[in-house]
Amino acid sequence: MCGIAGEIRFDQTDPDLGRLQAVADAMNPRGPDAGGMYSQKAAALAHRRLKIIDLSDAAQQPMVDSELGLSIVFNGCIYNHKALRAELEAKGYQFFSAGDTEVLLKAYHAWGEDFVHRLNGMFAFAIVERQSGRVLIGRDRLGIKPLYYSEGEGFFRFASALPPLLAYPDIDRSMDAQALNFYFSFHAVVPPPFTLVKGVRKLAPGTLLRIEPDGQRSQKGYWDLKFGPHEDERNLSREEWKEKVADALRLAVKRRLVADVPVGVLLSGGLDSSLIVGLLAEAGQEGLKTFSIGFESVGEEKGDEFQYSDIIAERFATDHHKIEIDTARALPALERAIAAMSEPMTSHDCMGFFLLSEEVSKQVKVVQSGQGADEIFAGYHWYPPMLEANDPLDTYAKAFFDRDRSEMGELLHDEWLNGDAARQFVSDHFARPGAERPIDKALRIDTQVMLVDDPVKRVDNMTMAFGLEARVPFLDYEVVELSARVPAELKTAEGGKGILKDVGRDVIPHEVIDRPKGYFPVPALKYLRGPYLERVRDAVTSKSFEERGIVRRDYLDTLFEDPEAHITPLRGSKLYQIGLLAMWLESHGV
Repeated sequence: MCGIAGEIRFDQTDPDLGRLQAVADAMNPRGPDAGGMYSQKAAALAHRRLKIIDLSDAAQQPMVDSELGLSIVFNGCIYNHKALRAELEAKGYQFFSAGDTEVLLKAYHAWGEDFVHRLNGMFAFAIVERQSGRVLIGRDRLGIKPLYYSEGEGFFRFASALPPLLAYPDIDRSMDAQALNFYFSFHAVVPPPFTLVKGVRKLAPGTLLRIEPDGQRSQKGYWDLKFGPHEDERNLSREEWKEKVADALRLAVKRRLVADVPVGVLLSGGLDSSLIVGLLAEAGQEGLKTFSIGFESVGEEKGDEFQYSDIIAERFATDHHKIEIDTARALPALERAIAAMSEPMTSHDCMGFFLLSEEVSKQVKVVQSGQGADEIFAGYHWYPPMLEANDPLDTYAKAFFDRDRSEMGELLHDEWLNGDAARQFVSDHFARPGAERPIDKALRIDTQVMLVDDPVKRVDNMTMAFGLEARVPFLDYEVVELSARVPAELKTAEGGKGILKDVGRDVIPHEVIDRPKGYFPVPALKYLRGPYLERVRDAVTSKSFEERGIVRRDYLDTLFEDPEAHITPLRGSKLYQIGLLAMWLESHGV
């Protein structure tokens, strides 16, 4: 897990190494253990390293293989790198390091662009060919590792985070109207290639971008998700599906133990993270470090789920750490969490992950986490209505969208309105082949879009703010492909994640399965009381935010009259969403 960056020139000028170093320096938290830079002709690469696999200097990056004429920067982890190494050694390749980065270089040389189909892991990389000057940039299938870029006639630049790219003065820092419409309507999800900054885009998951020496770019997707069972799976029983899912999860959890440092678990006390702990214990892990976080309650809203995480910690004898956060500590951390966001993320889970990561990083460098299970195994409340929805688009939009088109007109000044971009985007995604049933359309867009630009991005940004690598076994691409083949009725059973609960009953105590659905609760952000409300009020009424002319003042006044009455269908504060945008713009100078 690291931070990568680079600049490629097409105008006969050299890359600006000083600016590139500033970009890399801004990502020091992602890779606090080492750094490096490599420049040859029109391409320059920079890297910040978090030492997880092959702790020696032989695995330093940027990595250059002079014999093959290739150089690389890479962020992530390839879980099957040892198996790929064996294949490559059988082909005659010799290795000078023991890590996964060099495996990527040799694999690209051996198999060309098709090498990505052989990778099991999370990754973002850039590979430069010395002789041709071509560059290949890629991102993993589920977008677990981020990749932002900025391009112009004479250059292409990229980085693992958005704010560092703003070190270049020629980047257009103005707001993107279409992205703003996504942010305020599509539950703060801004799908690729858009970001709120007009001059910065992001590479879509499962995508390769080829850049020629003259600046010509070609992009292709190398992975997609298709729903419905294989021919030989059509008559499987619920028990047989359960065994297939259990076997796939066991393998996914085992794969994510690949490291030369200890691996812990973020234990919320819910089904997903509890199942990870149970499967690790089943695999023989002892003395596993687990971590839970809790916040002060607000009114009737409880701020922790320790009662459930305690059950798992006791059952599997983990080395458990409970982290309790009071409001006095959480409020100052809000500013730091926003500074760590590549894009504004409204979920108050961000605060939970940020403060949890700060404490966890003092003890381990790698953790497994339960993100993704709700999206791939139908854990959310809007999935059952999609089973037989007559109007899939309308049913999904009513459950998921923060605002309809009418309210968007009340919120934004006219110059920022952009039709109904989010609804059209969902309509187009639903129309793609490969997901015929309404519920499969919803599961697919949530897995390939919402998941990437909400929970996955949140976990990456908040953990990497402290050099903590988070691994997500539910997003092993083989698990995701299998989940898409499981009949929807088995997934929506028992109030959601039915097939996963079947697996859980063989592994973990029933108390954490037969319980209300939970999340990282931060009540003070949901209800905006006291100092949190004042901070948001200051942000949205500041001169700098008002001068942007984005939000109508009468809409804000309505929210201020009773902030707790204006909650989105997905239980988020509409006022906090606006406040977070204002604070993010202020923090990053956009």
